[in-house]
Amino acid sequence: MSTDDRVDLVFKALANATRRRICDALRDRPLTTGQLADLLAPLDRCTVMQHLRVLERAGLVVVARKGRERFNHLDAMPIQEIHQRWIGPHAAHAAGGLLGLKRALEAEPARREAAAAPQA
Repeated sequence: MSTDDRVDLVFKALANATRRRICDALRDRPLTTGQLADLLAPLDRCTVMQHLRVLERAGLVVVARKGRERFNHLDAMPIQEIHQRWIGPHAAHAAGGLLGLKRALEAEPARREAAAAPQA
């Protein structure tokens, strides 16, 4: 599978509000499918499992079985890869622009004072 195909799967998985809620719920700790179904009521367990399968295919959820229970773990690496590819460079550019604006605004009072000072 190409990088673009993997990225498409991540974006498609995160395009759904229920799947984003699942990722939010898994951010702090792994949860069983039953625990997720309880959190997402009134959705039934089968619907929650369908959403989990989409998240698994995108690489956002990793499943670990312990006895009869299925623990779902969030894997944030695909999100981090997207951040590094698109968000990081844009954020750095925006932060640089804000820093330039800050410096210009801080320099403005000094320029006004210099212009207002009597010429000798």
